[in-house]
Amino acid sequence: MSENAQVSVWRATGDDLNPHFTIRHRVFVVEQRALEYTDLDKRDLDPNTVHVLAAHGDQASGTVRLYPLEGGTWQGDRLAVLPSHRSTMVGAELVRFAVAWAASRGGHVMRAQIQLPNVRFFERLGWARFSDPAPYCGFDHQPMIINLAKTPDLHWPPRPEALFLEETMSVPGLLAG
Repeated sequence: MSENAQVSVWRATGDDLNPHFTIRHRVFVVEQRALEYTDLDKRDLDPNTVHVLAAHGDQASGTVRLYPLEGGTWQGDRLAVLPSHRSTMVGAELVRFAVAWAASRGGHVMRAQIQLPNVRFFERLGWARFSDPAPYCGFDHQPMIINLAKTPDLHWPPRPEALFLEETMSVPGLLAG
């Protein structure tokens, strides 16, 4: 897969929910061990929750979910990018898509709980820290927020016709047995 491959981002529905949830499971349950058994929760059943999938070329590579709260506030969470795609623009494009989606639906601000190693990444995308870091799912997270008023209307390449998901994943320190 070329580093310069096109990154597509879209709302995951129907058959695209399988790779969406598979990527989340691989990152949050298998790799990070932040959650046991599953990362699914009641938000995933809420019809207002938006599940997003990204592809790097024809490879399903990352996800995010977002949902409206009260008063024009949106929550973004479950940002997950497979290890083999982390040096690409997949994560940034997922965040930009979520922000643009919330803004286009009348949102005023979006908030998220960001793992501490990813705070600078979000700051470069226009997010700001608020409040002190606190434990969440076994890791310290920094509450962050972005004003949606200045969000540009962005567009992404369409979903690739053929979409593939890596069959295997190597997690250092995890042995089959």
